[in-house]
Amino acid sequence: MRSRYSAFVLGDEGYLRQSWAAESLPDEPLLDAAVKWLGLTILSTEAGGEQDQTGVVTFVARYKVNGRAGRMQERSRFVRQQGLWRYLDGDVGD
Repeated sequence: MRSRYSAFVLGDEGYLRQSWAAESLPDEPLLDAAVKWLGLTILSTEAGGEQDQTGVVTFVARYKVNGRAGRMQERSRFVRQQGLWRYLDGDVGD
């Protein structure tokens, strides 16, 4: 999760695509140049250990768009594919 957040901060679309599960990878661009990411707080994790094939991370990410602050909370699901963790999908909340 932290590496994907860093990719959003750095604008590394290639890494975001590489770390996204193929079955849910969108065709459209993943980055918005107007968004400036300010911080990440991990709220909780479920599974995702060395022997697990799935995991869940709940987080809050803070950002600014055109000078206006915002926050996004998401419960993200990850799957292990070919030994690597891939983002599958997430539920965005308040």
